[in-house]
Amino acid sequence: MTGLDLSFDAPWGEWWPFVFILLAGWLPTDVWRYLGVLTAGRMDENSPTASLTRAIATSMVAAVIAQLVLFPAGSLAAIPTAARVGAIGAGFAAYLLCGRRVLAAIIVAEAVLLGAASLI
Repeated sequence: MTGLDLSFDAPWGEWWPFVFILLAGWLPTDVWRYLGVLTAGRMDENSPTASLTRAIATSMVAAVIAQLVLFPAGSLAAIPTAARVGAIGAGFAAYLLCGRRVLAAIIVAEAVLLGAASLI
């Protein structure tokens, strides 16, 4: 029997990376999403389980944002850390001052980032 090459780009040709992304990335994630959709309708919105789920989801989003701000990659890394943190602060202030409007916070934070990027 000949050896089967199981390297990332060898098994079935040029389309193999796309199949790998589908099987290893999309499918496991969507299974949990579908299970969440199926069970969410039967769950009380104020239950401890729903509160825990909301807290975990919020903390994961906060962790991703913190990673992007404190340890950026690509062109965001060229903007100084103080400007990135300042953009978060300005966005949060705009969020509070504009009646908890997320769009206002995003626009202000982006304006601060673009202003800092233009000064570099």
